[in-house]
Amino acid sequence: MEPAPPSGYDPMVEAYKKDIDRTLIRENLKLSVEDRFRNAMALARFAEELRRAGREARERERKRKP
Repeated sequence: MEPAPPSGYDPMVEAYKKDIDRTLIRENLKLSVEDRFRNAMALARFAEELRRAGREARERERKRKP
């Protein structure tokens, strides 16, 4: 008979763990909360800029098509 898995063990979590770079999480946790918020806000600004650029590119493409 196999021993029971450790308490809190979730096979789904274990399956995903191999695809996560935990060093990035550790490095991020070394930052202050304020620095993490700053980084999150910068990422949000970057995402908005990408959305804006995508809208503009689609609009230009739409205008070029007859």
